[in-house]
Amino acid sequence: MKSWSLTVSELRRSVLLTTLFAFTWCTASAQTERPTRIRVNGVELHYIEQGKGVPLILLHGGQGDYRAWQAQMQALSPRYRVISYSRRYHYPNNNPIAGRHYSAIVDAADLAGLIAELKLGRVHLVGTSYGAFAALALAVQRPELVRSLVVAEPPVHRWVTDTERGAALFRDFLTSVQGPAKKAFDAGNDEAAMRVFIDRFDGAGTFDSLPTERRLSVMQNALFFKATVASSDPFPNLPKDKARRLNIPTLVIRGANTDELHRLVSEEVSRVVPQADLMVIPEAGHGSPRQNPAAFNAAVLAFLDGAGQSGRR
Repeated sequence: MKSWSLTVSELRRSVLLTTLFAFTWCTASAQTERPTRIRVNGVELHYIEQGKGVPLILLHGGQGDYRAWQAQMQALSPRYRVISYSRRYHYPNNNPIAGRHYSAIVDAADLAGLIAELKLGRVHLVGTSYGAFAALALAVQRPELVRSLVVAEPPVHRWVTDTERGAALFRDFLTSVQGPAKKAFDAGNDEAAMRVFIDRFDGAGTFDSLPTERRLSVMQNALFFKATVASSDPFPNLPKDKARRLNIPTLVIRGANTDELHRLVSEEVSRVVPQADLMVIPEAGHGSPRQNPAAFNAAVLAFLDGAGQSGRR
């Protein structure tokens, strides 16, 4: 494992790409692309795609859905067939919560079903937060489906619970976030529950200061958080022995300003996975793809052009 940073030229290149595509995206957003609906594993999933070539799948985090990757779709689609889909409990899917067994393992099975349904073969995976957890889980379980892997702060929290500090941080997350959120959901106060999550991930007071459109998007994805707090094991332990045998080019990303638990987990993932590099995104916390898309996109493009080159063939 090695840590690396963006060169000035790479960052400038990404900023230029973001600027050039801004007008294109604004024009496209006025004619919002309708997602395609498919069914896998007994649930519906919605997705959009842009570009041609080797398939690259984007996996959003808890707050988002297929719409969350606008900047990345524009930056990556000139080189890849980019697919952004909504995981099972995210907008606009209509899937009731089924039992108390939901986790990233379930999402990984859905992802495998999506790959099979679309006949994609081996794919690049780029995920953030819980979507990154699902991507990592698929790579561990079905490595033959994955060309390369980009994971931004996957919450594989149990990988750090063998240390006193990691275990304490995970316990605190369960008691100060999962617990209060579950109480709010059980009381029918979805906004209060989402305030707990958003303020934990993005800073105190963030939820109440969200623009109207952003708050609507967050609330449209509250069902995912309901499913996680209702789950008997929302953060399952992936077998490290299998992860250590992965032969997949991997980039682990974390925000420079992320919280300590996600920092420790990201660093542990970069140590466990053999071919993993670690990238720190400046001026970003847990949500680096939306908080600093220029730097995030530059990191992904540099990885795919360099360390991930073998996965493009």
